[in-house]
Amino acid sequence: MACVFCNPEDVVVENDLAYVVYDKHPVSEGHLLVIPKRHLASFFETSLEERKALLEMLERAREHVIYEHSPQGFNIGINISRCAGAGLPGHVHLHLVPRWDGDTNFMATVGQIRVISQALDELYEQLTEISQKLNLPTVGS
Repeated sequence: MACVFCNPEDVVVENDLAYVVYDKHPVSEGHLLVIPKRHLASFFETSLEERKALLEMLERAREHVIYEHSPQGFNIGINISRCAGAGLPGHVHLHLVPRWDGDTNFMATVGQIRVISQALDELYEQLTEISQKLNLPTVGS
């Protein structure tokens, strides 16, 4: 299968080593991707010149989003490998996600789920044990 990033459509801005496109599956309005022109699977395979070019494009992308969408903040991310969330793991890219006060976390937006690292009943048991060891009052005591 051909890499969709190696022949980009609708380039917003570019330099010799990198370019910016709108994400076709955006987390929020104005979600942009900053992509090296060289086909690489990991950010750690990029040369110093490519990293500089990517950061230059990231700044240009940020300026574009500020002008078009007036966000109050940004998330910037690089997902390396499918287990880290890379939807297209073969060609590394940076995400620039505009954010606004009160918007929802991206997991709830994309997956209609909330992610927590521990079951609440397990956490409750751990906190209860700690309270007992430290002789702290617990709820109802």
